[in-house]
Amino acid sequence: MDRKKAEQLLAFIEKSPSCFHVIENMKAELEADGFQKLNENEVWNLEEKGKYYVTRNGSSIIAFKVPHKEFTGFQIMASHSDAPSFKIKENPEMDVDQKYTKLNVEKYGGMLCAPWFDRPLSVAGRVMVAEGERIKSVLVNVDRDLVMIPNLAIHMNREANSGYQYNAQIDMLPLYGDASAKGGFQKLIADAANVEEEKVIGSDLFLYNRQKGCIWGAAKEYMSSSKLDDLQCAYSSLQGLLNSHIQDAVAVHCVLDNEEVGSGTKQGAASTFLKDTLKRINRSLGRTEEQYQMALSSSFMLSADNAHAVHPNYSDRSDPTNRPYLNGGIVIKHSANQKYTTDAVSCAVMKTICNKADVPYQMFTNRSDMLGGSTLGNISTTQVAINTVDIGVAQLAMHSPYETCGVKDTEALMKVAETFYNSSILMEEDGAYKLR
Repeated sequence: MDRKKAEQLLAFIEKSPSCFHVIENMKAELEADGFQKLNENEVWNLEEKGKYYVTRNGSSIIAFKVPHKEFTGFQIMASHSDAPSFKIKENPEMDVDQKYTKLNVEKYGGMLCAPWFDRPLSVAGRVMVAEGERIKSVLVNVDRDLVMIPNLAIHMNREANSGYQYNAQIDMLPLYGDASAKGGFQKLIADAANVEEEKVIGSDLFLYNRQKGCIWGAAKEYMSSSKLDDLQCAYSSLQGLLNSHIQDAVAVHCVLDNEEVGSGTKQGAASTFLKDTLKRINRSLGRTEEQYQMALSSSFMLSADNAHAVHPNYSDRSDPTNRPYLNGGIVIKHSANQKYTTDAVSCAVMKTICNKADVPYQMFTNRSDMLGGSTLGNISTTQVAINTVDIGVAQLAMHSPYETCGVKDTEALMKVAETFYNSSILMEEDGAYKLR
């Protein structure tokens, strides 16, 4: 069963080459399950036992199930839709000696640069199309091997294997074609959108890795793919919501954009998107502002973003006593400096959920002399202040265009998500909680 769940995840990733495609594919699964679309610019008339979703910017989505008007709180699992990549700049075509045409790009997020070389890449994202007085968004995916970033031969850089600092403006520009390709990129994108070239008046386009995901290892225990960070969590959250049963709390599947660049956008964790949605749910069901504040006290969030596994070649880079491994189950992430939100309360709740789901868990902290990353949990709580735990599953090669995880861990995360959505966490008083 765990391999089947891993294969389903890989299939989802393959058809989601950009954050916009991630959300579009989630919308399709939600609608197939009976979820109704809401628009932020329209009045919401929510009903008990209803299932709904709302998007912002086409790259973030919040889906939820309403139990009844007297709901106890919100059970939120939050993840992100974006991944480190290279964004295509405006006027991207660059001529080289009237022999080559390359594309001008800039880094999006903090990626490992070296794995982007010498592999087939393509372009996906969205374009804005003019239709009379309307401007509409159209998703595009040039579904073929299109560009490549060629390495410089060892003969021309004898120090390449001694450490190299990549210059994004010089080293990381993809080769698009020969001289005849000059002037054709805009038409290529318009054709992918099935519109006339002059109708395209804006774009958000990114490079993506064309290599398909795979399952490998002596016992086929590992899986590798692009975008495991964070589509493994986002997809598991979606499946958990779809398979859950309406309980006493509002179950909320939240996927936000721009985590890799700090979340400070209208559709990121620092925005009001989650707060706006929760308050509108409360208001639409005829509840007061005080009831909303009471609901927050009995709400809980899983900030779901993958964690660093102990590396087989660099095991000394991990903490001496908190050492997550692939296929070891859910990782609960801790940071004394609050790069992660986990505290004694949220850790205890998470352990209880894992036990209830019959799923193993393990702990992660950085080495005390090494700085780590952060994620969306502590940013999101500046807008919606609720008990939150940072979790994920263990992975290798984070922020590479081809990352590695354990096959068993996707199913484990789905089971935890479903169990979480089927639960209610009630605050009896500050410091005392009931999980049911």
